[in-house]
Amino acid sequence: MYTTNVSRFSQGHLLLSAAAPAQFPADMGAEVAFVGRSNAGKSSAINAITQRTGLARTSKTPGRTRLLNFFELGTHQRIVDLPGYGYAKGSEDERMSWRPLIDALKPRVSLRGVFLIVDSRRGLLDGDRALIDWAEPPLRIHILLTKADKLNRSESAKVLRETRTIVGDRATAQLFSVPGKTGVEEARKLLESWLDDRVFAPQ
Repeated sequence: MYTTNVSRFSQGHLLLSAAAPAQFPADMGAEVAFVGRSNAGKSSAINAITQRTGLARTSKTPGRTRLLNFFELGTHQRIVDLPGYGYAKGSEDERMSWRPLIDALKPRVSLRGVFLIVDSRRGLLDGDRALIDWAEPPLRIHILLTKADKLNRSESAKVLRETRTIVGDRATAQLFSVPGKTGVEEARKLLESWLDDRVFAPQ
């Protein structure tokens, strides 16, 4: 769907869905977390980057991801799909139950970085900035400004420039569009490099 090349992640599959930190896979190898506001296009981005159209479930209904979903892409190489935030209709008890899960993920030695999914039409909002603060250094952050096909060239350049100005050297950012195939290969190469990184480990 996204390219004629055979996906390096063709064997990718759902490893487990965790409702508690005790259910996390062993803290070994490398993993990259994907997080963003509900309906920002996180599942679509995961599917496009991995070239697996059905790997992460997509829905027009915000807030579908309720657990931490670990996908195995290779031997001891994983991505973690975190619940979307900013979804007002989710129960408060349910949203509060996510926090211990997410906090338990941060100190894992295998966590190589975070892909932050941001709707380019909205730019960085308070929840996104809070996530950046949560993922304190040395954890790396890469921002995907999704749905860039909805913007014209001037608008795309502006939101990218503003995002990079706001985050400074704390994160990197790029434009991204699944329908337009904008930035998909760039994001895939970065994901591969992080998953192959056996040196970096947060302290």
